[in-house]
Amino acid sequence: MTDPANDAPTSPSPASRLGLSLFVVYTLLYLGFVLLNAFATDTMDIVVFAGLNLAIVYGFGLILAAIAMAFVYGFALRSSGNETDTSSHGGDVA
Repeated sequence: MTDPANDAPTSPSPASRLGLSLFVVYTLLYLGFVLLNAFATDTMDIVVFAGLNLAIVYGFGLILAAIAMAFVYGFALRSSGNETDTSSHGGDVA
């Protein structure tokens, strides 16, 4: 019988640290969007690109940032070899 407490990693993996860092960055970006919408509504009406106002550009920027961060995290996991490591979780690859 195995003790689950002994199977826990002693320090966070680099992938975990990267994921947490990306989460914090995205949270700050989103917080900026929410605060601008709440307290500087006139600023969001400014046309910044091709007739689009800041609210639309910032919103699409958030979506693109999330996609980019997902790719960064995925490539980081792939380069570290964590995507096929299921032996510690008892998973089956087939």
